[in-house]
Amino acid sequence: EDKITSREMISKIRLLANNSHGSAVKLCVRHLRNQIPLATHAKDAPNTQENLTHFGFESIREDEKATKVHKVFEDVAQSYDLMNDVMSVGIHRLWKDAFMEELGPTPGTKLLDMAGGTGDIAFRFLKYLANVQNPENKESHLTIGDINQHMLDVGKERAEKLGLTKIPNCTTDWVCVDAENLPFDANTFTAYTISFGIRNCTRIDKVLSEAHRVLVPGGRFLCLEFSQLSNETLQKIYDKYSFEVIPPMGQILAGQWQHYQYLVESIRRFPQKDHFANMIRTAGFTHVTYRDLTLGISCIHSGFKL
Repeated sequence: EDKITSREMISKIRLLANNSHGSAVKLCVRHLRNQIPLATHAKDAPNTQENLTHFGFESIREDEKATKVHKVFEDVAQSYDLMNDVMSVGIHRLWKDAFMEELGPTPGTKLLDMAGGTGDIAFRFLKYLANVQNPENKESHLTIGDINQHMLDVGKERAEKLGLTKIPNCTTDWVCVDAENLPFDANTFTAYTISFGIRNCTRIDKVLSEAHRVLVPGGRFLCLEFSQLSNETLQKIYDKYSFEVIPPMGQILAGQWQHYQYLVESIRRFPQKDHFANMIRTAGFTHVTYRDLTLGISCIHSGFKL
C-alpha cells in the first residue's frame, strides 16, 4: 500500500475543500454515510447515570472507554502524523513548536511527556536542549509515557531514524503507563507535558491530580489541546470542515472513517477553556493561564505546583 506524504495529503484536503470540487466531498460523505452510521450530535446531552463517560458523542461506561481509545490509537499509530495533518491542515507542527518554546526547558529539566508515544514533543525537547548552553554539564531526563505500546514503538523507531537515541547529558525512557494512575513517586519531575492526549482520557480530573502529584514544588504543567474558536462564525466554518471533510478524508487516506469521526467528536466534547482552567486549579495548580493558537483552534494551558 502506497504511503501518502503530509504534503500530498494537505494538497488533497485543499483540493477537496475548494468550491469547484465540493461535490467530490459531498459524494464521498453520502456514500460512506450509507455504510457507516454517524453518532448523533448529542454533544450537549449530559450523562445522568453514574459511571458513564463519553466516547465522542456516544455515552458509554467508564470501564469501556480505555479499551475503545486504545483501539483507535492502535489502529492509527502508523499514520499518526497523517491524522494530525488532517485534523489541523498541517498546522499542528507550528503549534508544537510554540508549545516547546512556552516550556523553554533548561539543562537539568526532568520532563514527563504523557500521551507522547510517537515522540513529537519529546524530539522537540531534545532538539531544544541541544541548542541551549550547558557549561556545567547538568543531566536532564526525559520520560515519554503512553498507555499504548504501539504508539511507543513507533516513537522509538522514529527516534532511531532521527538519531535521537543518544543525546549528551540527557537520558530517555519510553514507558507504557496510564496517565490516571502513574507509577512514579511524588515530587519526581520538574515539568509535565501532554499534547493532544488529555481529551482521550476517561477521568481528566485524575490525570490532572496525578500530574500535580508527580511534579516537584515549582514544577510546571503544560497541556496543548484542540479547543473552540471564540468567533462563532469561524467556529461554524471549522465545524463544517471537521464533520464534513475530516472523516471522509480519514477514509480516503487511511481507511478509517470511524476513528476520525471519534477524534472530531472528542474535540467538541472537551471542556471549554475556562472550564478546563478551573479543573486545573481544582487539581491544585496555581498561576493557571491559557493561550489561544490560530484563532483558538488549539490552546496551550499552563499551571504551576507551589
